[in-house]
Amino acid sequence: MGRKYEVRKEAMHKTHLKRSKLFARYGKAIYIRAKEGGPDPDTNVELAHLIERAKKDDVPNDVIERNLKKATEKGGEDYEYVRYEGYGPAGSAVMIDALTDNVNRTVSDVRYCFMKAGSKLGVKGSVEHLFDHLAIIRVAAADEERILEWLLEADLDVSDIIAENGSLTIEAAGTELDKAEAVLRENKVDIEESTSGWFAKTPIELSEADYEAFKEFLERLNDLDDIQAVYHNVANDG
Repeated sequence: MGRKYEVRKEAMHKTHLKRSKLFARYGKAIYIRAKEGGPDPDTNVELAHLIERAKKDDVPNDVIERNLKKATEKGGEDYEYVRYEGYGPAGSAVMIDALTDNVNRTVSDVRYCFMKAGSKLGVKGSVEHLFDHLAIIRVAAADEERILEWLLEADLDVSDIIAENGSLTIEAAGTELDKAEAVLRENKVDIEESTSGWFAKTPIELSEADYEAFKEFLERLNDLDDIQAVYHNVANDG
């Protein structure tokens, strides 16, 4: 998604998930979005974009439809978004997004992962300052000035637009991914790829031994059912 994005991507590599975990996490996120904003993608823009990303990640239609239907039923689970921060092995900075129906259970599980790694879960804000929260959108080659004009007219916080290899990569505030995508679609701009997340400002390289410990730490975190995404600043993660 552009040279600048690739550098940031190396610095904050969203941990690869096993497919079953990936499907479950998308399912939970779709359920919450549909329950909060309604199950109709035509009137729930955030849900529509989430479903689109799920399909690009090959999430089966039955997973999507089952969770949309579940959101319309009475009762159901009540989930809460929570974020954890801390320093992992060898001083690596880690941010963890979770979606849970039991905060006490989740924080206990996450704290145990840190403890097993000889590390410590931090307080809110302990590592966030080491990351940028960004939305990255790659679109097919188009009029750069016109696209910037559309985005600025919509009061979007655009920090950069990079033209490279026949595409434009747009960098904006992480909270504005859905709004930016909506503006681009309204103006018939072809979106090739999009993502949002926490991108490390300064990546670090770990020794081989430290990196092995770090990978074990990530595996423990990703084995937790409540975890949605893990972000970090280790550049030699691949």
